[in-house]
Amino acid sequence: MKQPHSAFGEEKKRTYTVLVPDMLPWHFELLTVVLAGEGYRIQVLKNEGRQVIDEGLKHVHNDTCFPALCIIGQFLDALKSGKYDVSRTAVLITQSGGGCRASNYVPLIRKALRAEFPQVPVLSLNFAGLEKENGVKLSLRGLKKLAYAVFYGDLVMSCFNQTRPYEREAGGAERARKTVMEALKGALASGSFKQLKKWTKFVLDAFAAVPVTGEKKIRVGIVGEIYVKYSPLGNSHLEEFLLGEGCEPVVPALMDFLLYCLVNNLNDAKFYGRRTAATPLFRIVYRYLLRRQRTVIRLTKEQGRFEPQHEFEHLRRLADRVIHQGVKMGEGWLIPAEMAALAETGTGNIVCAQPFGCLPNHIAGKGAVRVVKQLFPAANIVPVDYDPSATRVNQENRIKLMLATARENAR
Repeated sequence: MKQPHSAFGEEKKRTYTVLVPDMLPWHFELLTVVLAGEGYRIQVLKNEGRQVIDEGLKHVHNDTCFPALCIIGQFLDALKSGKYDVSRTAVLITQSGGGCRASNYVPLIRKALRAEFPQVPVLSLNFAGLEKENGVKLSLRGLKKLAYAVFYGDLVMSCFNQTRPYEREAGGAERARKTVMEALKGALASGSFKQLKKWTKFVLDAFAAVPVTGEKKIRVGIVGEIYVKYSPLGNSHLEEFLLGEGCEPVVPALMDFLLYCLVNNLNDAKFYGRRTAATPLFRIVYRYLLRRQRTVIRLTKEQGRFEPQHEFEHLRRLADRVIHQGVKMGEGWLIPAEMAALAETGTGNIVCAQPFGCLPNHIAGKGAVRVVKQLFPAANIVPVDYDPSATRVNQENRIKLMLATARENAR
């Protein structure tokens, strides 16, 4: 039975529960508020375990893409759980519109659902004009909220990771996180979300109020493919593992990936002559977001307690020292740029998380390590593959070897 492709209109928005995979644990709590304001009833999936991977393996070839396998497995496992009325449930996936296979997840998901849940629609959130019938449509206000939600999510993630390893009283960072997230959700649901300076200072001050020790710990950067970089299902709870090893995880901003996608459209016009009617709009949006990113960085520096995240134009300059910005498949030049930025600011211990079957990210990730080490000889980088056959023990043992070198270097 072929899955229906009827447009997901206003009536379905009001009555359907829309499931999204647990791709961005730091950001989705805020992004769901934005989508709720646009009329969507969103639920972020938290189911995981071997059964999720096995469900994915039933419908996705092992060589296709580990993130696709995880996402499809999480959808199917949730739909089979009995928690949802499958006649009133849809699933949602984001698409970057680039050359990565992630832009082709929708046909893979539809094929998997057709076998077991043909009545479940597949929605797409993208800005490349893909899946027009079942694309999530946001108002201009909703798009602005989405951007601010990413800025706030990045800031909370950064402040939490710079506080949690050093808190004097266990749970202090988590209490601060809950406080600021509730306030930010209220701001996004109301009209005050655009008060960027106010809410940035609020987040910084809330985490700065958590008493911390003065000790120094090993800082470990996490770079790589977008899904396994952030998703605990995809990276075997990497951030929690590093915290358990007495380290400070340093995770680059999600906004950097969004700016990367925007600037690649500008680079297409510059390098390849692919100028379209949308090119001037991409430039306007890019400058708009870059100005706000610089505001957050400036306020973080003024506050003084936390190290700010990297300014995107600086990432571009670092990328030019390693690889050409025309290399844009997957996460492309962004991965070596982030590795260089981390090494430059004292976080030379880096996990490059890569899914099996992702050739572009192996080339731009693992393949760029040698050049990054030439620029920053103290860099201690370990590429780690994540795939359905790799055991968590083997992945963690590779990271432990890197940490052993890091501790020796620290001594």
